[in-house]
Amino acid sequence: MMESAVPAQAPDAEARTAIIAGNGLLPQVVAEALERKGNPPFILCLKGEADESLKRYEHVTVSVVEFTRLIKALKQSGAKNVILAGGVRQRPHLSDIRLDLTTLRALPRVFRALGKGDDALLRAFIGLLESYGFRMVGAHQIVPDILAPAASVLTTTKPDKKEQHNIELAREAARLLGTLDVGQGAVAVGGRVVALEGAEGTDNMIERVRQMRDEGRIPRQGGVLVKCAKPSQDERADLPTIGIDTVANIAAAGLSGIAIEAGRTVMLSYKDTVQAADAEGLFIVTFDSPSE
Repeated sequence: MMESAVPAQAPDAEARTAIIAGNGLLPQVVAEALERKGNPPFILCLKGEADESLKRYEHVTVSVVEFTRLIKALKQSGAKNVILAGGVRQRPHLSDIRLDLTTLRALPRVFRALGKGDDALLRAFIGLLESYGFRMVGAHQIVPDILAPAASVLTTTKPDKKEQHNIELAREAARLLGTLDVGQGAVAVGGRVVALEGAEGTDNMIERVRQMRDEGRIPRQGGVLVKCAKPSQDERADLPTIGIDTVANIAAAGLSGIAIEAGRTVMLSYKDTVQAADAEGLFIVTFDSPSE
């Protein structure tokens, strides 16, 4: 049975916040927002993922499987709220695992989730942190304006009837993909779905579309990228995300635009992302979440 979506609980406004930081711009955006609020964050920089700029804050560098170091660092920091922000490109190295008491306690949760998909694994990790008394919150609760606005056209360019049809096709494909806990995105070109997001992530899926174009396997121009949250999405982490890089990638792949779920998709550098799309003559539209 498909699990229902998990909403993020409200952060403890008086408590310190820690960020478990992967790659990308989101950890920096959240850290800067906390700093502006007078609550400088504690950063757990994931080894090989977090940007070096985050090390200007109080921080520790850990592997995602160094459970004992991670829990110990969080406790010593005094943080109560914990945010998972950024992506993880690399699988953790087995050499990082230490079979201590904390790790042995965590392994059953992890092993039960391994065969169920990324969202299940994420929930297991969140459950582990919550079992030690930490409050898991969403990045959007610290920076509310990073979420895509209500259903609308955000750019000067609008999708025509042909691209609107592509949006509907890719949207349904992405939704079905999400029910399998596989990915959050799909691409439709010329009235058919041509790519689904897997473990490789959105950027590599778009690159596959570009390669198919170069090989003449799909029409030379047009098509749309759709991103939406999984039906069982845990809103405390891993919401679908787009930004300036996404715009550059779809332009290079010859796509006409992007459609994203309103209120459940992160838009990094909103103004710059919309301006980049306008400069390329691309559209960005948002759509409402499906009714239950």
